Amino acid sequence: MFDWIQNFADWLINSVFGISAETHLGTALNFFVYDTLKILILLFIIVFLMGIVNAYFPIEKLKDYLHRKKLYGLEYFFASIFGAMTPFCSCSSVPLFIGFVQGGIPLGVTFAFLITSPLVNEVAIAMFIGLFGWKATLIYAGSGILLGTIGGWLLGKFNLEPLLSDWVKKILEHNMQQGQYQEENLSFRQRLPEITQSAWDIVKGVLWYVIIGIAIGAAMHGYVPENFFGQYLGGGEWWTVPVAVLFAVPMYANAAGIVPVIEVFVAKGVPLGTAIAFMMATVGLSIPEATLLKKVMTMKLIAIYFGVVTLFIILSGFLFNMLL
Repeated sequence: MFDWIQNFADWLINSVFGISAETHLGTALNFFVYDTLKILILLFIIVFLMGIVNAYFPIEKLKDYLHRKKLYGLEYFFASIFGAMTPFCSCSSVPLFIGFVQGGIPLGVTFAFLITSPLVNEVAIAMFIGLFGWKATLIYAGSGILLGTIGGWLLGKFNLEPLLSDWVKKILEHNMQQGQYQEENLSFRQRLPEITQSAWDIVKGVLWYVIIGIAIGAAMHGYVPENFFGQYLGGGEWWTVPVAVLFAVPMYANAAGIVPVIEVFVAKGVPLGTAIAFMMATVGLSIPEATLLKKVMTMKLIAIYFGVVTLFIILSGFLFNMLL
């Protein structure tokens, strides 16, 4: 879907600027151009679509529906399944997170999506089957969905809505006011200019956060060698799981990009469970993601989210090593 962006990034960095793709600088700049364009386009499209949803199905109606319909926790599972079906990295998932919050989806359900989306996708699953077999693949995919379901449910119980940023609160307040006074008989063409302007305003509001976050990720992607961590995690001691996860949290990569690195880890003697935990922390949490989330969450909420997910991934790593 985004091949044309990758081709543009290759042409711009390699042909126009004359920087080789084999250099650290070329790799970092290529990554920066590709991810920045992809995330900004995704953000605009998703917020625009959520604006259309809000125009015809106001936020209060959605909240009332979710409160009236007792799904007995299945809403968290469905959100995790949807997350597994979206082939996004942690930063690319943030635009959908913003759109869900804007659309009035309960925060815990939104977190279930945000946790699972970068952890599991069909590309990574296909690569896992080829490299590690069906058993490891099923454990990896199932644990990712389970992690999102339980993590979203737990975070939802904390009543964290007051810890959303003032920027998000203003958007939600504006959406509720729009739902109160907007006439139902307005045509789509009449609503379109306001929906488009609202989507563009949101993109402008997060622009610098996107640029800074992706710049950090690009630097890590281009300059941190693949074998930097693998040499320290091959002993099999109990502490290698939490160390692997804590090492991985500041990193940034998508699931498809990190699977070949995990193959190298396992070949060098790193236990498969430890390697999967490292992968989950790399793709599920990152400094660039935290930079993007700073626009929609307070630092306290970011710390709670990162802390809960990190703890769950560490526990999953121990479980993986017992099963694999």
